Amino acid sequence: MREPLDSHPDINWPAGFSPDDAHVFFGREATVPIPPDRAFALLTDVSSWPEWSPGVTGVGIDALAQVFTVQWYGHRFEVFVGENSPPHRVGWLGIGAGVQLYQAWLITPAEGGTHILTENVVRSGAPKALDTLSALWKERLDTLWQAQYDRMSDTLTF
Repeated sequence: MREPLDSHPDINWPAGFSPDDAHVFFGREATVPIPPDRAFALLTDVSSWPEWSPGVTGVGIDALAQVFTVQWYGHRFEVFVGENSPPHRVGWLGIGAGVQLYQAWLITPAEGGTHILTENVVRSGAPKALDTLSALWKERLDTLWQAQYDRMSDTLTF
């Protein structure tokens, strides 16, 4: 798990969503055996998220759009795309369940495939309540990361 001070310098955080603003900060990285354009396509195929993403039971679009909805762990999130630069960068802001979260992705070519890095900032209007739940948020984000990594690792089509 990455610490806020270890945030990647190439991530474009929107105002108010830097790791220093976070109540919970989460980051993971790995190399997957697929090209960057395929990794980007898998991450941004929002309509398929319920098929493989833990806790996602529905989405409100057919493809990546500027605004969409996601049902995640029984909560409805409005999602706003903050950055969409195929196939190297994507980021989205989710608002729901009493929190706001921003998830940023950096996708770069690497030997043997693609290096992917995600960092997440979670904020709440009630920090004490979020502090109580921070272990749950980290667990859910870790589970989500593992599913995303598995999805890209299992798709060995160059």
